[in-house]
Amino acid sequence: MIFVLQILQIISGILLIFLVLLHAPKGAGLGSIGGAAQLFSSQQSAESSLNRITYWTTGVFMGISVLIGLGIIK
Repeated sequence: MIFVLQILQIISGILLIFLVLLHAPKGAGLGSIGGAAQLFSSQQSAESSLNRITYWTTGVFMGISVLIGLGIIK
């Protein structure tokens, strides 16, 4: 059972890294000069879906980490 949890933790960790890298940067940077930042704005629905998937993946990763770390599952 512990082996399956370790594999799931590795998969969720890699997926979490990938999802975090997909997020759009929050700051406008130099593009805010002259209103150019609005040309490159992303869709809100895609961003909210990406946030939801990232939150669930984080919860799975942290839950498995707690189970393995405390030795609850053997």
